[in-house]
Amino acid sequence: MSTDEDRPQLGIEAKGPRSIAAGQIGNAFTGDVLPAEALHAPGKVAAAPGTSNLSPTALCLGREDELNRLRSILTSRHEGAIMQSGTVHGLGGIGKSTLALHYAHRHRGDYTLIWWINAASSDEIETSLTGLTHTLVPGWATAADRGAQVAWAMQWLAWHPGWLLVYDNVEDPDDLGPYIGALHQGHHLATSRRTTGWPDSTPTLTLGNLDPDDATTLLCRLVFKGTSPTPRQQTEARSLAAELGYFPLAIKQAGAYLAQNRGISLNSYRRRLDTKLAKTAHGTDTERTLARIWNVTLHALEGADPLAVEVLHTTAWLAPDGIPHSLLTPPGTDPDDIAEAVGILAAYSMVTDTGTTLSIHRLVQTVLRPNTDDTQPLRHLQGRDRAEQAVLHSLTPPPGQDAPTEGQWDSLTPHLVTLAATRLPQRHDASLANAYESAAQRLHQQGHTARTIPLYEATLAQCEQVLGDTHADTLSSRNNLAYAYQAAGDLGRAIPLLEATLAQFEQVLGDIHADTLASRNNLAAAYESAGDLGRAIPLYEATLAQREQVLGDTHPHTLSSRNNLAYAYQAAGDLGRAIPLLEATLAQSEQVLGDTHADTLTGRNNLAAAYESAGDLGRAIPLYEATLAQREQVLGDTHPHTLQSRNNLAHARQKAAAAQPGNTATSVPEAVPQKASPAD
Repeated sequence: MSTDEDRPQLGIEAKGPRSIAAGQIGNAFTGDVLPAEALHAPGKVAAAPGTSNLSPTALCLGREDELNRLRSILTSRHEGAIMQSGTVHGLGGIGKSTLALHYAHRHRGDYTLIWWINAASSDEIETSLTGLTHTLVPGWATAADRGAQVAWAMQWLAWHPGWLLVYDNVEDPDDLGPYIGALHQGHHLATSRRTTGWPDSTPTLTLGNLDPDDATTLLCRLVFKGTSPTPRQQTEARSLAAELGYFPLAIKQAGAYLAQNRGISLNSYRRRLDTKLAKTAHGTDTERTLARIWNVTLHALEGADPLAVEVLHTTAWLAPDGIPHSLLTPPGTDPDDIAEAVGILAAYSMVTDTGTTLSIHRLVQTVLRPNTDDTQPLRHLQGRDRAEQAVLHSLTPPPGQDAPTEGQWDSLTPHLVTLAATRLPQRHDASLANAYESAAQRLHQQGHTARTIPLYEATLAQCEQVLGDTHADTLSSRNNLAYAYQAAGDLGRAIPLLEATLAQFEQVLGDIHADTLASRNNLAAAYESAGDLGRAIPLYEATLAQREQVLGDTHPHTLSSRNNLAYAYQAAGDLGRAIPLLEATLAQSEQVLGDTHADTLTGRNNLAAAYESAGDLGRAIPLYEATLAQREQVLGDTHPHTLQSRNNLAHARQKAAAAQPGNTATSVPEAVPQKASPAD
């Protein structure tokens, strides 16, 4: 490992065509001869009627009022709605996804296209959008890179009306901004455990537990299928539903078990739950209830199909959505055996199976993964081992290649993030740590630096354990983690870590080592982010002077330092020093790095922002326009820097319009400058 902050790959490199275009097409005569790219233009491609990626509908009882309310929200003036569950201590299982899926199936004929998006993170949203592109233009998408696929999907949605996008399990409402803010031709529906952070104008629908009668009816439907329960069975069902707290996921799990084991009565099952109570004392009420249910189910499965139990404990450590059967099939294992095991788990309602992928509820994973402070039972450790080895094996490069493909990284990065976030103390694997670091670098290049925190935390733990506290790679890893904290806005953790890391760099590597200078630059950037320009500017000035001395006047890192210092001058309102420095730095960046390098684009954006701050919109707006066009081409349409450029240009144009004679003056936000990435 080496220092992240000064690596060449920190600039985003364009790989493959960034513009939307087809590959070479042979002779095809259909009257007029069209250029190849016209065959794949988003505005020209129509979706087949009923196009969707929905899984089969699930049984949904007792939610008719919520379904009607949801339809009313989406067909009124609102473009989107949010479903939350703020009544279950922040946990899932209340039925948000089930309700959204039921709504989508019920109104499938009302939409031109319905697309289900895994929205736990910004990069998973992008992955789901690449799936839309592969569905509509499979031939072109195979040859296009990820950024082009996302941009194509965005353009298609902008051109075509009448679609529904379902964002499932949103963790950060800000992740939806680039989509809800830009796409207005259809409906946006999100499910989330988050009760705060949503725009005030977005209506929300809060789900609670089921009504006692609805819970009893649902349980009877699941257990007795098409037959009518006797009065005694109805009474037993009502008692069991009450025991389960009328919690939808618990009702579903218990019903699936009883349907598979028809010889066990509802009362007998309830007594079995009581015997498990003492063994499940940890967690919330909901977690304890579900743990009791799953203890009974797992006991039955261990005797009937031990492989199913192994598969379940493996999935507990992976990302919950879209787990391929192939990922769960170790070398030498018959895929049909895995398919049968998954089928049994689905019959017991432990997982949802599509035939090629499966999903497991997040609350199931929470209960199956015990607290890391506890002694780990052997089956949990074996499940963790199988999950780690499955991901590493799936990262094996294809024959004839020396690195995993983009598609492999896209599908496996969510699983690496989950493994890193649930790492166990004192367990380290060098291959896994390298995979964590590679995934983190890739997420950073895509503009998802905050998402790298668990990956860098796991990498740092490995370095400290194996290499020691002051090894150069440990210091580099600590620097990377601090920058990730800073990118996530967590300055309370970023600044102390950067201060400690800089002191160690100075002690171990010396005061003017390149890595020490990088660490000093990053600390200055963190001070600046915290609004402490009194400490940031002197540190930037010292770093620039040392870099000019050690690296030379036109080294890329010297240019980065110069840009960052100018940025700080501008933030302090000292445009007299900021603008000349930005102009000189931009000219040098264009000469040394090239016209479309990420840091050159950052310098151009910052110079435009400085012109705007000085009231010179005549120079600011053309520069914003040029920067936006280049960022769209180089970084892609949804990269955070592209979105910031678009936002800055809109603000500048709004300010120019407000300044026209006869217009009423309005308050216009200032544009946002940017530091060279990452903080340098």
